[in-house]
Amino acid sequence: MNRPALRWCVLIPCLDEEAAIQSVVESVLALKVPVIVIDDGSTDRTPEIVASLPVTLLRHAERRGKGEALRHGFREALRQGCDAVLTMDGDGQHLASDIPRIVAAATANPGHIVIGARLLDKAQQPKGRRRANAVADWGISWACAQPVADTQSGQRWYPRAALELVDLAAENFVFEAALLIAASREKKLGIVSVPIASRYHGAFRPSHLKPVRDVTRITTYTIGRVIHYGDIIASYRRSRTQPRVVEEAVPAA
Repeated sequence: MNRPALRWCVLIPCLDEEAAIQSVVESVLALKVPVIVIDDGSTDRTPEIVASLPVTLLRHAERRGKGEALRHGFREALRQGCDAVLTMDGDGQHLASDIPRIVAAATANPGHIVIGARLLDKAQQPKGRRRANAVADWGISWACAQPVADTQSGQRWYPRAALELVDLAAENFVFEAALLIAASREKKLGIVSVPIASRYHGAFRPSHLKPVRDVTRITTYTIGRVIHYGDIIASYRRSRTQPRVVEEAVPAA
């Protein structure tokens, strides 16, 4: 007996992305997928550009941070009856062409978060960013009690169980780490990764992440979660196995 097809959409939080947002959104729409864009208080033409496209546009009058943008988008996706969402950034670093492989991995691995992990062309990553990501992977995997490849990637598939964590007490960039940890520990979801390319060269705007402030916040939160859940040694050992990486995720016919 065939299971009914999942209803899902693509969720794009954005802030001052007028240079890239139209091409990003149109590339997703070409896949015939519903799109929700959350404009987090842009001061450029981003909201006007998005408003001209056939998508759901949610607007914040002022910047509230990525966590609140995602939270707003999750609530709207649930309101629309979605069973899952696929998130991606609005600056062009995530490509719609990677979406079919991520969806195929999600279909093959129900009950999992799927991460578009920047495992290809890693030489493009600035050395400082690469080191920071490695530290984050180590710590967040420990808090999750399972290995996670690329905990900092914003291109992810969240099943409904993860969306139900919308009210987690975490803000800004910490929210994405909090989702992985709570989904692993409280919802018992697995995490798999699909390799995508690292894209740092080209006309990308500077990251909104503030390395010292945001990495400190993520680290502090993660340490607190490790302590909160206990079984510290056992959790660490479980986190040190190989991450599950789907090398060839072929979309279902």
